Amino acid sequence: MKYLAGYPENIQASTRQLIKQNRLGDMLLEKYHSAHDIRTDKALYDYVLELKSRFLRNAAPINKVAFDSRIKIIEHALGQHTRISRVQGGKLKTSREIRIASLFKEVPPEFLRMIAVHELAHMKETEHDKAFYQLCIHMEPAYHQYELDLRLYLTQVELRGKLCWPA
Repeated sequence: MKYLAGYPENIQASTRQLIKQNRLGDMLLEKYHSAHDIRTDKALYDYVLELKSRFLRNAAPINKVAFDSRIKIIEHALGQHTRISRVQGGKLKTSREIRIASLFKEVPPEFLRMIAVHELAHMKETEHDKAFYQLCIHMEPAYHQYELDLRLYLTQVELRGKLCWPA
């Protein structure tokens, strides 16, 4: 239950009950009916840029968005955002990247959106504070529900393996 460690006991208890009844995966499959169709880094880049243009027009440009098979869910959470500064010709150039764990290539669109919104919010707010979560909710009003359900999915993956949603 490491993915739900910060959640209230009643949520953890109901999750334990679903696991005991072997119904956690079924519950998620009933709630989310299909996987998103974003399979390439180019499609992911376009998807994230569209979100950025709708909600964060004045934020710095993003140079790269990609699925990354090297991201370990426990160590790096769900995705990573990086900011790399280099001196080029006497000027300081900053490159911003978002990487999302490859595990999320075949999940419902709501989960991918939650992760993308989370990483985009870091472009404006570096800390996980009230302003950060307000920005996440501004971009995706159901952010907290999707985050909880994604954590339930990660619990399912750890215990019984990935779920297969139709594309």
